[in-house]
Amino acid sequence: MSTIAFDQFALTRIADFARSLSRLHQAARRQRVDDDQFDREFNAVCQSIWGYTIDDISDDLFSVEDHLFLDTLDEAHARIFAAEQGYDLIGEAGMLTDWWGFCWMILAEKRGLLTQENRAAARAAIEEKYLAAPNVIGVIIGR
Repeated sequence: MSTIAFDQFALTRIADFARSLSRLHQAARRQRVDDDQFDREFNAVCQSIWGYTIDDISDDLFSVEDHLFLDTLDEAHARIFAAEQGYDLIGEAGMLTDWWGFCWMILAEKRGLLTQENRAAARAAIEEKYLAAPNVIGVIIGR
């Protein structure tokens, strides 16, 4: 049996969680949309699916091979990779616009990187970066 024959009903359809993100991408074709809005929506989707966001995992936790894999990933291979891990990257209009970021999260899950310890370390690093900037006296983190 082929390794790419998947039960599509057993896959988590990321598009079901990403409807508002997809609408935001559609709106961006007609008007300017702030990058922060995309980040917030993408993180909301990730939070809904995995309970973590892309900011909760440091790039340094991935191996050199993982980075190479992600850097060379195209839509076709991303779709296969996601399906092998139990996820579907296809929405009503085709491949999800943010497919690469979702693959990043899927790989983080596969590698066991979605932990409270990694989240705390990543958040501390972000806070340290902001505090090192000139004219910053504090960082407010919403939880």
